[in-house]
Amino acid sequence: MPDEEDDIFSDEREDIEKPMSRLLGKYARRYPKPVCIALAANMVSPLLGLAPAWLLALAIDGLFTESTPYRLPLVPVEMLPETTPGKMLLTVGLFVSVYLLTTILTWLGSWGWAVFAENVQHDLRTDVYDKMQGLGMEFYSDRQTGELMSVLSSDVNRLEGFLNGWLGQLLNILVQVVGISAIMLGTNWQLALVALLPAPLLTLVSYFFVKKVRPMYREARGTFGDLASRLENNLSGIQVVKSFTNEPFESTRVEGASQKHMDARWGARRWGIRFGPLLTLINGLGFALVFLVGGWWVLFGPPLEMFSGTVTVGTVVMFLQYTRQIQGPMTQAGQLLNNFERVKASAERVFVLFDYPVSIPEDPDANELTDVDGTVEFDDVSFSYPDGEEALTDVSFTVDAGETVGLVGPTGSGKSTLMKLLLRFYDVSEGEVAVDGIDVRDVTLRSLRASIGYVSQEPFLFTGTIRENIAYGLNVTDDEIQSATERANAHGFITDLEDGYDTEVGQRGDRLSGGQRQRIAIARVLLRDPEILILDEATSHVDNETEVLIQQSLNELTADRTTFSIAHRLSTVREADRILVLEDGEIVERGPHEELLSTNGLYANLWRVQVGELGSLPETFLEEAAARDRA
Repeated sequence: MPDEEDDIFSDEREDIEKPMSRLLGKYARRYPKPVCIALAANMVSPLLGLAPAWLLALAIDGLFTESTPYRLPLVPVEMLPETTPGKMLLTVGLFVSVYLLTTILTWLGSWGWAVFAENVQHDLRTDVYDKMQGLGMEFYSDRQTGELMSVLSSDVNRLEGFLNGWLGQLLNILVQVVGISAIMLGTNWQLALVALLPAPLLTLVSYFFVKKVRPMYREARGTFGDLASRLENNLSGIQVVKSFTNEPFESTRVEGASQKHMDARWGARRWGIRFGPLLTLINGLGFALVFLVGGWWVLFGPPLEMFSGTVTVGTVVMFLQYTRQIQGPMTQAGQLLNNFERVKASAERVFVLFDYPVSIPEDPDANELTDVDGTVEFDDVSFSYPDGEEALTDVSFTVDAGETVGLVGPTGSGKSTLMKLLLRFYDVSEGEVAVDGIDVRDVTLRSLRASIGYVSQEPFLFTGTIRENIAYGLNVTDDEIQSATERANAHGFITDLEDGYDTEVGQRGDRLSGGQRQRIAIARVLLRDPEILILDEATSHVDNETEVLIQQSLNELTADRTTFSIAHRLSTVREADRILVLEDGEIVERGPHEELLSTNGLYANLWRVQVGELGSLPETFLEEAAARDRA
């Protein structure tokens, strides 16, 4: 398990380049219509938003002070009203038209981005989940469920804020800033330079802010993953927490994880709190400066020798309006930068998963494994886990179709690893695993695993009904389900339940006993009718009476199938056609039960432990067992 102090994605995130560009490049092309509508609306709408200030200046100079003629660009003079009331009504009509069109365009932009954001968020979540399903088991051994859940939920949800109009808002800001700058420079470039004087300072402050908060938001996302993992672990193990009366201890640990997350978030928010007011102050000083220079110019003439010409009251009012109007985009730009850094940290985590290498690649030319007979061969197989731990060395054996093979040995001897290689959860380091003479690496993963049934010692049931768990992933009839449960010795207890097959099993099947869960798992495998079967300690956690029922179910299940039975309880494999005894990743003994007992080797000693004949155990066996336990 990774250190809870660390963000498990921290190293990989450093290698993710331009995550936001990748996000848009990957998904924007899927929804061109709403994106194009939204972009067009975000370009035209801010341009219309510049009109009211210009119309106000036109009305002041042309109607109230009459310092300049009342004129409209591209409109012939003879088409304008001749009377002052007519010109006033025309100006009001233009105001209303501008605001009406702006409202419609704003709605179109919001609609387009909302459609885009919701669809991309859905696609992104399902794509990330599909990628996670395709990753090898070593990925999950190094990751905590809560951390992965935080990517699928919190990080993907956070991206919705970026997708839902962030680009449109940025475009809106750029259009407003460029449009306002162009109008002011075209009207009076000297006063425009005064009005635009705060812009370089705003840019410098924004750059400093982004540089400061970027690592803080990365840290905040990492601490959230730690918190989610802690909560997921505690809630999953709530029975252990309660049985050990460790509620205060776990509360302290959750409080500590939450405190670290809060501290990380507060570090970034503290700078955000400073950033917004600072932008407001800079823009306010810019407004005051325009009022001072423009007002002085109107009342007393050019305030400095470098200025020349005249300025009307309407022009000063328009510049003040634009100065106030540009303050919004500038402040909004700061907030967008703030949000961008937060979202970027989430996007990096998402793309870490997208870029994570698939450790069990499927050959593009892989064939379907069909008409499986069930012969399995391990040929000189050696295997080491990704962390370097050597698990198997030069293992070779062949299992004929329909044969039952027991796999026994001390804990860590390699029994489960053999079956993981057969299922191709991992690939061999050396040698070959073959089914019906075909290397498992040369067939599709789906067809390989579809031909293998797996019953574990702790069967996993999904939240839902008994019926849904038995039929898991298959479109089958109730009669087929009942047939499977009858063969699995499960139909009786199911019908005794109040809701029968529609009984909710609870999280992980917690509403059922271990034996009931096990028989449902057996029925689930029977329904799929695999040619090869793996039984992993299938009766290790049940009482003797339930073991008899399950063993009857297993006899039905293993009939005419190639079966591998991993067992610590040796009584479950004494009737196997052959038993393979593993120790330290090697097969040290093989043969049927009685033959192995007669050799007086490891299997015989394990059997003595099972039947309670501890006094006849050699001292070397106990010493070796203690050494293995320490290792």
